Amino acid sequence: MAAVDDLFRSTLAMIAPGTALRDGLERVLRGNTGALVVLGDTRDVEDLCTGGFAIDVDFTANRLRELCKMDGAVQLSSDASRILRANVHLVPDPSIPTDETGTRHRTADRMARQTGAPAISVSHSMNLIALYVEGRRHVIENSAAILSRANQALATLERYKMRLDEVTGTLSALEIEDLVTLRDALAVLQRLEMVRRIHDELESDLLELGTDGRLVSLQLEELMAGVETERELVVYDYAAEGGGRKQLSVDEVLDSLDALTATDLLDLGTIGRCLGFAATAALPDALDAAVSPRGYRMLARVPRIPRLVVDRLVDHFGGLQKLLGADIEDLLVVEGVGESRARSVREGLSRLAEASIVERYV
Repeated sequence: MAAVDDLFRSTLAMIAPGTALRDGLERVLRGNTGALVVLGDTRDVEDLCTGGFAIDVDFTANRLRELCKMDGAVQLSSDASRILRANVHLVPDPSIPTDETGTRHRTADRMARQTGAPAISVSHSMNLIALYVEGRRHVIENSAAILSRANQALATLERYKMRLDEVTGTLSALEIEDLVTLRDALAVLQRLEMVRRIHDELESDLLELGTDGRLVSLQLEELMAGVETERELVVYDYAAEGGGRKQLSVDEVLDSLDALTATDLLDLGTIGRCLGFAATAALPDALDAAVSPRGYRMLARVPRIPRLVVDRLVDHFGGLQKLLGADIEDLLVVEGVGESRARSVREGLSRLAEASIVERYV
């Protein structure tokens, strides 16, 4: 499935606004003619091509437009950089099931399913361009419609990001005071997942927008700065200890969170199970149990502390509260922590503690 998604995304990028292929397809549409284009030069594709003529020339939008005036299909290289054959008759297996009814759409769908090569069908009567990738059909929308949808999603993301910043700030203050409950930590993880999913939807639209989505892309990049790292650090801090069973790795927890449905994501108990807290579903009160962070989030905010040193500090002290209470002499015991670094850690944690408390109560 991941390979199909990658192929779909790479093909979308090839037909995004601003590309030569998109220009050619739109010229075909504006010229009130149809087209059937297959992107592939593998043996599987060649075996299903009959007739036509080989030209093997560089791709240009004008050439595609002129060649599509003929009834046959056009075969392009996999990267759409060359036109290999024109006026080709495609003969995919007619027994392959398809929901399409039009001749071009049906052939494109079957070619994509049988060969794994993307196929594109242009219908002048329906005024649409359809992309087929191994059973997936995607109608190419005009930039104005996609941009409108992307701007709405961006506004939603901004609101969710503001809420995320609020709950992460609250969590930091609670960590300093050692008042964190499992509910507090899971609420932050829940918001992180919601923000990530809105981002993924926007990414798909931006890929399809191509050059038309530059400004939205810049805003999205700014909003998402640090979100992925924060998500991993929360998991590092709060994933359940192994107990009587094997402790889940961070990657396993992240994969479990990725697999949650939108409905699952609304239930903190379900998120808790992903972190290894099995009792959160059966015992709702378990969400109000006190938990202590290991200290990864706070240490990550101290400048110029290598990850290896962070791991050693967490392993040595075992939790954030002991780190906050450690003086320079205590820190010097940890391998890789010299006097300068010990002072940086001590002063950095003190500043973060003060800032978190001020932000929460002032």
